[in-house]
Amino acid sequence: MSTLTSTLTSALTKHRRPLLLAAAWLATRALMLWLLAHDHLRPLGHGGVSREVGSLYFRWYGVLSHGAFPADDRLWQYPPGAGPVLLAPALLPALTYFTAFVTLTLLTDAAITIALTRAGTRPGRTLRGAALWTAGLPLLLHLPLVRYDVQVTAFAVISLLTLSRSTRACGAFAALGALVKVWPALALIGTPRGRTTRGAWTSAVVTAVAMLTLLTAAFGNPFGFLRQQGGRGVQIESLGGTVLGLARHAGWPGTVRYQYGAMEFVGPYVSAVAAVSLALTVAAFGLLLLWRVRGRHWTAATPYDGALAAVLLFTVTSRVISPQYMVWLLGLSAVCLTSRHTTQRPVAALIVAATAVSSVVYPVMYEEVVHSTWTGCLLMLLRNGLLASAAALSFTRLWRSGLPPMTDSAQSNVPARNPEPLRLIH
Repeated sequence: MSTLTSTLTSALTKHRRPLLLAAAWLATRALMLWLLAHDHLRPLGHGGVSREVGSLYFRWYGVLSHGAFPADDRLWQYPPGAGPVLLAPALLPALTYFTAFVTLTLLTDAAITIALTRAGTRPGRTLRGAALWTAGLPLLLHLPLVRYDVQVTAFAVISLLTLSRSTRACGAFAALGALVKVWPALALIGTPRGRTTRGAWTSAVVTAVAMLTLLTAAFGNPFGFLRQQGGRGVQIESLGGTVLGLARHAGWPGTVRYQYGAMEFVGPYVSAVAAVSLALTVAAFGLLLLWRVRGRHWTAATPYDGALAAVLLFTVTSRVISPQYMVWLLGLSAVCLTSRHTTQRPVAALIVAATAVSSVVYPVMYEEVVHSTWTGCLLMLLRNGLLASAAALSFTRLWRSGLPPMTDSAQSNVPARNPEPLRLIH
């Protein structure tokens, strides 16, 4: 009888937690939709958050519908895979473009939550990842609903979660995500050496080549985005932008201008700051390669931890840190937390804190950031400080986890240290 009771209790607990997550998801997403419907309210930025879908995305949709990428548009800075994502609202012809886009974003969000929940219910796994995604995404208010970064994050999340079952699927999803917004390719950086890495990367290359061939045949000007991407400057929300914002209080004569779809600094030394950012990105890539070469110990969570560390390093060294980038970091943090072996739990906490600050930066107090007031500068210092700390901690923990564990024989060869005698000072 006691065994039966214990079994029933365990079964109820096992099913109750996913149900609680589902209820939390419905409640939080309803709140996000309410915020989107009231986007015109003063604290939410006078409708600026949702304007991008209704005007910019819809304009691109019109060009893409005629079989060409908007290559002459300075705001088009995305790889060819972004085209099908922006055309996807046509699958719901009964809805307006805006409503269809939000609907598809919510469905993608739900798919991520389901994938994380299913992963978390497997033996040796945990539902912390699904909980972090469910509770963390609303910290960005309604912004995730009107950017296509949730769709991009879905590719990376599914790529990582399928690695243990199919290296081909892992590589294919990473390649599809990279064709939409480049960074999901970093999901493959932590794959175990040998057959797994070869299989995943081969699948990624084959998928990328096949999709690029298809997109090139279907659309004109598929690589026009490269010209616009190369011309981007230092966005005010980047780490370099924080330095320049503080420099304005020290007499630096630079100003802020809207260009390439973002508020960027213009003036003396901006190009030098951009060059330093690029050099730091190259250095970050070098550190990741060094970890791949030197690392000897892999766990089930290492591919997840490596992906989060890589994206964090590339984010903090970038010339641009848009608020929607936090969606990527939340998704990868959630994947890490599905494993009990992850080293990234404190990193995930820092990312959640940075996400909360990001929603204050944009849209709530964005004017303060644009004008580099002390309040705006301190907000950016706090947000980017949290991200920089998360990146440093993430890589440090990843590096240490890659060191082989010390065996008993090795421990026996380590000379014992005699404690230093206590010295009394008179």
